[in-house]
Amino acid sequence: MTALWEPEARFRIWFEIEAHATEALGELGVVPKSAPKALWDWWATNPSIDVPAIDAIEAVTKHDVIAFLTWVAEQVGDEARFMHQGMTSSDVLDTCLAVQLSRAADILIDDLDKLLAVIKRRAFEHKLTPTIGRSHGIHAEPVTFGLKMAEAYAEFSRCRTRLVAAREEVATCAISGAVGTFANIDPRVEEHVAAKLGLAIEPVSTQVIPRDRHAMFFATLGVIASSIERLSVEVRHLQRTEVLEAEEYFSPGQKGSSAMPHKRNPVLTENLTGLARMVRSYAMPAMENVALWHERDISHSSVERYIGPDATITLDFALARLTGVIDKLLVYPERMMKNLDKMGGLVHSQRVLLALTQAGVSREDSYRYVQRNAMKVWESDGQLSLLELLKADPDVAAALPAAQIEEKFDLAYHFRQVDTIFRRVFGEA
Repeated sequence: MTALWEPEARFRIWFEIEAHATEALGELGVVPKSAPKALWDWWATNPSIDVPAIDAIEAVTKHDVIAFLTWVAEQVGDEARFMHQGMTSSDVLDTCLAVQLSRAADILIDDLDKLLAVIKRRAFEHKLTPTIGRSHGIHAEPVTFGLKMAEAYAEFSRCRTRLVAAREEVATCAISGAVGTFANIDPRVEEHVAAKLGLAIEPVSTQVIPRDRHAMFFATLGVIASSIERLSVEVRHLQRTEVLEAEEYFSPGQKGSSAMPHKRNPVLTENLTGLARMVRSYAMPAMENVALWHERDISHSSVERYIGPDATITLDFALARLTGVIDKLLVYPERMMKNLDKMGGLVHSQRVLLALTQAGVSREDSYRYVQRNAMKVWESDGQLSLLELLKADPDVAAALPAAQIEEKFDLAYHFRQVDTIFRRVFGEA
């Protein structure tokens, strides 16, 4: 990913754009066919790109594309004067950016595929590993750790779909000349360059490709980053000492604190939370780039020189890091069960509530009967048993026999539809 944004890589894409355009111009008879041949013959020698030399020319010209064209002309000779016929700098810069972003997207899509494979493996590994579901951070009802992973898989699958769409939308070519009218260049040149570079043609550009495309691309990266943070925060919460249902792998020789030898901190997922903030922050300037003056200004240019490499490199790193975290995540089923049982069976309260209503008790009374017993368990910090309290409650016992109350505390009941959910998410159970 980093190599994609190096100056030499950018200049190589610039050359391909210019050479393909010159090639099309030669076919149309606008320039002699010897011109593109001279360019491609030089390119076939696999020349090194002298970035410092180009920078030195730019220091004088104060124009990056002119500096590049001047340097290429020095290498190729007289035929190079036919480069850039009817084109404007944005034709090169914007088409190059489209190539870079589409290639970056391909790397990120591959990253997502690797992450999805790891999440799927862990989901099936813990498909029926019981754990407590929490709402507002408070014990709610039983789930499985596999379902937590399935949620993440479904979310990152959506991220992948969005990124594929964003890649398609940003991968457009504009070779339309000053203010985008094709006054000095044939539209067939644009079609030729687009085909050679694997891009779509921009239906209507001004002097630049419309930046709503780029805004959507960077916004999509921001959403992916938010999904990375969501899973990272889940791991961080599960690693808290009071919970300790899962934790990041702690390698031999690793140190958690300079002061406290006992520490095992969730440093990787904390890092991912911070990186997600950075990737999201690039979405806003990308949106602000949409509103340019008339047919062109360059207020977007300096922004994109930052956010293009920064957002894609950071997200590439973050996806790889998250993949490693989930791959090596330490999962503790015994601790999950211990936490699930911690509050004296409170997690089964809804089933008793529903059973009372089905037995003819009003919902209001059913709720009151269960809640008054549940609060005793809560206030005892789980030392009391909700099951025993309910069986001893005369109002509850009048509606439900003891055996029926006990049946409502069956943990497996909560997992009856896990197969259904897995088929929805993975296409298999």
